[in-house]
Amino acid sequence: MTEFEPVIDVHLIPDDAKRSLQRDARVGLTSEPKWLQPKWFYDARGSDLFEQITRLPEYYPTRAESSILQAHAADIARRTGAHALVELGSGSSEKTRLLLDALAQSGSLNQYVPVDVSETALREAVAAIHEDYPRLAIHGVVADFTQHLDRVPGQRPRLIAFLGGTIGNFLPDERAVFLGQLRDTVLAGEWVLLGTDLVKDPDVLVAAYDDSAGVTADFNRNILAVLNRELDADFDLENYEHVAIWDCENEWIEMRLRAVAAAKVTLSELALDVVMQSGEQIRTEISAKFRQEGVEAELAKAGFDMDSWWTDPKGRFALSLARAR
Repeated sequence: MTEFEPVIDVHLIPDDAKRSLQRDARVGLTSEPKWLQPKWFYDARGSDLFEQITRLPEYYPTRAESSILQAHAADIARRTGAHALVELGSGSSEKTRLLLDALAQSGSLNQYVPVDVSETALREAVAAIHEDYPRLAIHGVVADFTQHLDRVPGQRPRLIAFLGGTIGNFLPDERAVFLGQLRDTVLAGEWVLLGTDLVKDPDVLVAAYDDSAGVTADFNRNILAVLNRELDADFDLENYEHVAIWDCENEWIEMRLRAVAAAKVTLSELALDVVMQSGEQIRTEISAKFRQEGVEAELAKAGFDMDSWWTDPKGRFALSLARAR
């Protein structure tokens, strides 16, 4: 069989990311209450910290989702017959390999299309997958999947995988927009595999976002380190404590950073001064939790029919396989 050299399309350049960060920081830090976009967690250190989080005993989602894929990857391959696996928010993890192996064994897979905003992360992922699957055509895409879905290639029919519960980082209106855009870019009959964390005991949920080792706290504060480096800000990271709460009305976890003492922060690149009162909080992430009927309704509204719903044995996490109508 022919060995394929990977192809990488770049739709984002560093200046794009910088402008986006500048815009998000200005809007978020001048809002009441203040907020920051969670995508800015993931510089090199943030990505490393998140990998550590996925291995913590309190953080069940990664293990739970992997167990579902181990049990049902062959079912997914058989039902979809996908020629291309498109992964939004790509990685070279065990989960990716479970899907690639199942699709390859089914005889349908011709192409893997990882999509990521970070060119560095994408190139590392592509290199790792290419080393293990040299005869698989790999077409990497450096893009923001909230903006560039129409630029994502792939031999049809495609299976679009959006794993890890990342859909929960969108507010409800944002989820509706994203799912609608996704439906607009796929053909009828193509497939979406969606990972969603489920509503459960709040103590279990909070512990997953506030681990005893303090890794999530370091991860949360790292967003301020990103602002310090990229926008010439002067946040004192020690002045901010990590907070994780369960919002029972909205059924989501919120991560926040709470100022221990009042402070004035200057973001020199924005010529912006931000005053933090003692006890004031910056929301850095929501992580919505779902119920089956809600997921099915949101997919249906966007134009997808749910085909299969699988959970791990403890019912903590779910994978939905849906088909565009």
